[in-house]
Amino acid sequence: MKEVALDVIIAGGGIIGSSIAWRLSQAGLRAAILDAGRLGAEASWAAAGMLAPGGEFEGSSPIHQFALANLRAYPAFVEELQSESGCSIDFQRFGAIEIAGSEAEWQRLAARAEIQAELGISASSMSPEQVRREAPLVNPEIAGAFFYPEDAVVNPREITHALSRACRERGVEIYEGVRVRAIRPETDSVLVMTDAGQFAAGWAVIAAGAWSSMITVEGCELARVFPVRGHLVGYSLEAETVGPIIRRGHSYLLQRAGGFTIAGSSTEDCGFRRDLDRAIITDIENRAAQMLPMLAERTTDTAWLGFRPATEREQPVIGPAAHPLVWLAYGHYRNGILMTPLTAARVASGITASSEMDCFGRSESH
Repeated sequence: MKEVALDVIIAGGGIIGSSIAWRLSQAGLRAAILDAGRLGAEASWAAAGMLAPGGEFEGSSPIHQFALANLRAYPAFVEELQSESGCSIDFQRFGAIEIAGSEAEWQRLAARAEIQAELGISASSMSPEQVRREAPLVNPEIAGAFFYPEDAVVNPREITHALSRACRERGVEIYEGVRVRAIRPETDSVLVMTDAGQFAAGWAVIAAGAWSSMITVEGCELARVFPVRGHLVGYSLEAETVGPIIRRGHSYLLQRAGGFTIAGSSTEDCGFRRDLDRAIITDIENRAAQMLPMLAERTTDTAWLGFRPATEREQPVIGPAAHPLVWLAYGHYRNGILMTPLTAARVASGITASSEMDCFGRSESH
């Protein structure tokens, strides 16, 4: 493959990498996405699409405000992407009901809700009777619940499809089946080495999810990211039967607009193993049936898994690397779908600002 001169090369074509390419192309920069597989076919494809800081943050965190800001940016993000791509995206804000199966669970939820209120995460208590009115299929044997009105769901597969179309229409070059191996920053450009040859660009972005720190960057030590495997299962149900997201502890149920219902999940530190574990699937099915007893008599239609990109410091890596021509956008763990809008905006605006400084001669380097 011949050397290709571009403004920006993005390693990784998941929802974050594709969103960065889209934003850069809107700013008039020539971008290319290099993905080792197919666009959006790894963590973005596997994700349930729950946009729910209420289920993620039990106390103050370096990223909880960033997560909340992303949640509030999502409606406009989806609307703009639908308008530009011409694709429909299933985005629903029905809130989430976090149920307590015992008095002890209820007390823990109440204490957590008080802490979350100080973080800006709103929730209100619900009696078992109120839960039955709002979600009549939920197990009636509960001690109570809390309702999180801002929590939402989106279909990540529809988002990545829309991003692919929007990027292609704006001239983003997309190379599938091209794995980035190394990046060599030079004075005013970067060389990107891949299995298919060498590419040249002004900047490089690493957004390869759990594979990101496998890319060698000359002169830079990247924060380590590692895969945390998670299983999910799906049921074909009638539309509008589940209502809000239903959560209990680390279990959840959410329903797409067409009725497809997802139950999750598991957390496994086992590398990139792709074999489905029947015991884990059965455990998820049992937990789902505890929340929605009707599922005990239903068989799952499908099961799948994905690899969440986790970092040792438990927060994403967003911003320039040690070399300013290399930008990083990975390590979002369970919140990659949620944190996409502002991650893309932050990286794209940083590169665009550097590009403008170069054009006007105010900076000696990118």
